[in-house]
Amino acid sequence: MSDPITSKSPTAPVLSMVIATLGRTTELDRLFQSLEAQTRRDFDVVVVDQNDDDRLGTLTARWSERLSLRRLRTPGERGLSVARNRGWPITTGTVLLFPDDDCWYPPHFVADALATMEQHGADVLAGRAATPEGRSINGRYELAACRSTRHNIWTTGIEWVMLFRRTVLETVGGYSEDVGVGAASPWQACEGVDIVLRADTAGFSCWFDPALAGHHEEIVTTAPDLRARRKARAYGRGMGHVLRRFDYSSAAKANWIARPGAGAVVSLLSGRRAKAAYYLQVALGRLEGVTDRLIG
Repeated sequence: MSDPITSKSPTAPVLSMVIATLGRTTELDRLFQSLEAQTRRDFDVVVVDQNDDDRLGTLTARWSERLSLRRLRTPGERGLSVARNRGWPITTGTVLLFPDDDCWYPPHFVADALATMEQHGADVLAGRAATPEGRSINGRYELAACRSTRHNIWTTGIEWVMLFRRTVLETVGGYSEDVGVGAASPWQACEGVDIVLRADTAGFSCWFDPALAGHHEEIVTTAPDLRARRKARAYGRGMGHVLRRFDYSSAAKANWIARPGAGAVVSLLSGRRAKAAYYLQVALGRLEGVTDRLIG
């Protein structure tokens, strides 16, 4: 059983949030509004600003008066995992959360998350993405609370609804900077899966609870354009890379490649050419990741 969740000192926050951002403004404002509305407010926020310009200067200055918020500027640096690794070591919270810059949370999120971690003695706690009405989006999730392991990791969480005790990050060394959006590698996704698998391997207790949910715009793939297909390819590579890095079986790798492959065939037979092309890019990306070899 892990130690109770308490702050390091009477003046230190229990929870620290690290928000990596590049290119967005209005979405951040929405996120800050949701943080201001939290029923439990013993947290602070670090915004890791990778923008080359000062577009966030006025926004962060205004919100620093309403939240315990500070901005760390890292112009010229790129990569979600890089930014998170710049941010979390300068925080003091016992627990860390890494919101996307375009997500937002219901008012009870912080209170529920910390209570759930305490209840289960979890070192890592993950939840799901959902609409404000509660419908799951942007992934498939287990229907019941459970331990998160290498066998169900792909259906037990999403990156910006993952909380970590500081000892987890200190032990595993933070995020793998060669994985995730904006990384200087082809592996453009699954940085959250990567770090939870490393935490699980190190013996930490990882827990998933579908009752814990945050909000995000829904990713719609009914008529994906070229940009969406390119993104699908890049994200597929990230997943395939993590499957290879953690030595998943050949059967598991083949299954994850075959699933979107089958989706491409079904979509093509149904006359949905754009969706078939999208699924094909997912399958090709995963194949590139598991073989560590780019095609074309």
